[in-house]
Amino acid sequence: MSDLQKYREKQLLSPEFKEEYDATRNEYSVTRALIAARIAANMTQKDLAEKSGIRQSNISRIESGACSPTIATLQALAKGLGMELRVSFK
Repeated sequence: MSDLQKYREKQLLSPEFKEEYDATRNEYSVTRALIAARIAANMTQKDLAEKSGIRQSNISRIESGACSPTIATLQALAKGLGMELRVSFK
């Protein structure tokens, strides 16, 4: 287990930290998935902006976690990546 994982596990013992961590988990997962898909497609943010019609500055804000994308934005990004957006409830 890495030092970061150990630190996170320790922090999760705090009810306040756990509440905030759980509240942002899905947004973080979307961000990580977008970055991974873009990198796997060997695309820069600029490339993705050109293919998706979403401004590069908006892609940057989404990837940094500074804003939450709409479903329509995620669909445009997925299309620009040559992928299909799938949303599921578990």
